[in-house]
Amino acid sequence: MIYEIQQMEIVVPLFEGWQDTMIWSCLQKVMGHVYANSIETPASAMALLGDFCFLAGKPSEELALYHPEDCRQDFIIMVPGGEGWEETIRECYGEKARKVTRYAMKKEPGIFREEELREVVRKFQEENSPKENLQNYYRMKEIDKELFLCCREMEWCRDWVALYPDYETYQKYGLGIVIMKGEEIVAGASSYSGYHGGIEIEIDTKEGYRRQGLAYVCGAQLILECLDRGWYPSWDAQNQWSAALAEKLGYHLDCEYTAYEIWGCN
Repeated sequence: MIYEIQQMEIVVPLFEGWQDTMIWSCLQKVMGHVYANSIETPASAMALLGDFCFLAGKPSEELALYHPEDCRQDFIIMVPGGEGWEETIRECYGEKARKVTRYAMKKEPGIFREEELREVVRKFQEENSPKENLQNYYRMKEIDKELFLCCREMEWCRDWVALYPDYETYQKYGLGIVIMKGEEIVAGASSYSGYHGGIEIEIDTKEGYRRQGLAYVCGAQLILECLDRGWYPSWDAQNQWSAALAEKLGYHLDCEYTAYEIWGCN
């Protein structure tokens, strides 16, 4: 049997040493869920938030195959807590599981060069001061309720706000910056998830507007906004491009780690 855990203290030891903020979100009961093979003395646990699933403790096929009733998505990223879990994932999902490498950035409060980031934003704003034709320049804007609802309707940037049930929750645990051209959202950096004391950054640029430095500017402004609030802007990179952007913004690589992208998991 698999149980949803409400008393998080019983599973905290299984996740000891993990530095992923999405696990913290689950353990803090801010968002996400935790499941285990016992509600009293669990040996195996799974933290599930959005597209991510973190497997800890003793490898368990039952837990690796478990899908809560309200989890209807057909894609998930499984992060194994050791080689035993890797073998279990491969046995459970076979060809559906694709092994990938992700890049964890160090969590280093005080590492950011704020003056440099402010200069990046200042230069962008100076170069994009209003012209006669408002369609010809970019403008930066914090995600408000209107933009929150707009992002939810667009597939390419839905992940910026998708895990927040409403704007009020986003205001409390989230934060985001977009760049617009006219009335079109063309780039942005936002909180994929939130926890007490920080966010996990999700950043992207709309196809057709890439390679212009827009993601860099959004990232710089979002980091500054987080620092102003006393939040930590955590960054976990999906690929080398994302890792390189993070390092350009001041982060340092902590380690590479293995994950499994699983399609057709339901």
